[in-house]
Amino acid sequence: MSGDSIVKAIQSRLVAVNGINMHVSEQGQGPVILLCHGFPETSYSWRHQMGPLAEAGYKVVAPDMRGYGRTDSPGSVEEFSMEHLVGDIVGLLDSMEVEDALIVGNDWGASVAWQAALRFPRRFRGLVALGVPMMRRAPVPPTTFFPRTEELELYALYFQGVGTAEQEFEENVAESVLKILYAASGEAGPRKEGDGTPNPFGMVNRKAGLLATLPVPNPLPPWMSQEDIDVYAQAFGRSGFRGGLNYYRNLDRNWEQEAAYSDAVVVVPTLYLVGERDTGLSIPGMREIIASMPELVPDLRGAHVIPECGHWIPQERPAILSKMIIDFANELEVRQA
Repeated sequence: MSGDSIVKAIQSRLVAVNGINMHVSEQGQGPVILLCHGFPETSYSWRHQMGPLAEAGYKVVAPDMRGYGRTDSPGSVEEFSMEHLVGDIVGLLDSMEVEDALIVGNDWGASVAWQAALRFPRRFRGLVALGVPMMRRAPVPPTTFFPRTEELELYALYFQGVGTAEQEFEENVAESVLKILYAASGEAGPRKEGDGTPNPFGMVNRKAGLLATLPVPNPLPPWMSQEDIDVYAQAFGRSGFRGGLNYYRNLDRNWEQEAAYSDAVVVVPTLYLVGERDTGLSIPGMREIIASMPELVPDLRGAHVIPECGHWIPQERPAILSKMIIDFANELEVRQA
């Protein structure tokens, strides 16, 4: 770190927003970049981006999303709807007295980022979405068309029953997180559509559960250390998995809420990134959805595929992602100057 650009270490605090206490990690000074994680992650998943973005002249804010880490986890499923999640993000900006931010989201964090920018475009000067593309509202509730047989069901359906996945995941928290993160990574992820690779975001045996077919990596992949697993295990040991799973239990409720925005488009400048081996790309029709995104995101500045990377771009390809965020953020600042 140069003497001319000394950046304070990551700071941690609790902030009262939208009826909950939200834990946030912060670093740097300048225009705000807001980082929203996915499942099963916490703000720790952005550990590699915090320093570089702060060094580049930005204030980086990474919350533990509702139900994760040290952020409150309300008791009712209904309090994890997209309306609540977007409210958390806008409330966080309000608490910091920040007019607008560049929002970056991965996995569920990307879904929240899309909806936040769609509903409150004046609060977001730009958006970087990782993995999850912007999609049209389905004609019917999601759980009515997700695949299911007598033995198998899509993971999102497996997550619907309160308590089932919690019991499975919390039996061995560290191993559960490790299995899910690894199985959706570039090391284990699909090399081509339909190659049969074990997929935590695919079909689940309704009796055996989600984890049974997922491998335990030995040795760990280069982007993951035992310390990383320990940090996640401690976080989920504290919070449990119910909060994160409740996001999935609101899919139909979110669908109902999104009816009011079905004709809207995301007007903010946007960058989309996806790993070449992201499990989502193996879903039939996903590449066509990505290709058609400009219809819903008219100011899409690029859709980039990260080679040999899986679902966890911030952790698997941190340097590439940090540079792309910084370049995009700088471009936005030049345009606003």
